[in-house]
Amino acid sequence: MGRCTIYLLLILIALSIVTCKQKEKESTSKAVAVDATFFIQENLLSPITIEEVKLSGGTTTNCYKIEVRSEPGEHTMGPWCPRHIEDGKEKGGIWFEDGKVYDVDGHFIANIAEFYADAKWKLYNEDGSIRVTTTQEACEGAAKPNVEEAYKNHCVECMPSYYKDKITTYYIPVSPIYSEKKKNPGRGEPLGLAFNGVNFDPPAPTHAILAAHTVAPLDDCGGHVNPHGGYHYHAATGCTKKITQEDAHASMIGYALDGFGIFELLDTNGKEPTDLDTCHGHEDEVRGYHYHAGTPGGNQIIGCFHGETGNMVVSP
Repeated sequence: MGRCTIYLLLILIALSIVTCKQKEKESTSKAVAVDATFFIQENLLSPITIEEVKLSGGTTTNCYKIEVRSEPGEHTMGPWCPRHIEDGKEKGGIWFEDGKVYDVDGHFIANIAEFYADAKWKLYNEDGSIRVTTTQEACEGAAKPNVEEAYKNHCVECMPSYYKDKITTYYIPVSPIYSEKKKNPGRGEPLGLAFNGVNFDPPAPTHAILAAHTVAPLDDCGGHVNPHGGYHYHAATGCTKKITQEDAHASMIGYALDGFGIFELLDTNGKEPTDLDTCHGHEDEVRGYHYHAGTPGGNQIIGCFHGETGNMVVSP
């Protein structure tokens, strides 16, 4: 084979690699615009408007401004903590460990020392009553990173009424901008929001919660309350509004903060995608790039962002 022929082959291979990379980038850059009509209008504090916002990657673009009180309309909130070790599962919420979901009933509380193989757990009194944070002061004392001593060995329950005046404002790009570089959520940054305006939060800090011998159950819809943002979800359990798809694809349940759609994990045949990336996302011809929520017991709705994110503001 002559030298010129070898050079020609090398050039063709190089061009082929460049072309493949370009096609791959075009493919993974496909985005479907946000549909603002999917949000439950009755849950909004004001009509959705459009504002120019600088995204996390430095791009300035049009974003939807969405104002809500972070309270669902499709389901009730709670219960979270049972009050007695003989209470059934209808009196409590759920908890997760090693990818599994457990009912936080009286039996779970009574046997939590055995569950975690730690004799320091004792969430109930001699009469069987469970130690629960029943005031706003107790809620905030137990919900801080360094749990106050008085509220260790408690079932942590913060009520939505404590923070009913909080207003949450989201800014999500009208047209998502895909980024090859993955982005982890920042401190206090949500993952996205359901169509009822309630935010999907990053994983609950279970290590810090359990280290204080406290447990902070979710309700059956995967939500609980914290002092910063009020009611929010750590799991998608099927309680919220869904947008069904015309094919067998999983239903849509909301948008990530970067504007890409979030869908349930399983399709209508009960199958989950096999090609999800570390952010829990992939692409198809109909929906472009999008995410799938993790299992309810996994404590992770999506893993990270593959798009430039807007932001969320909570006031007061």
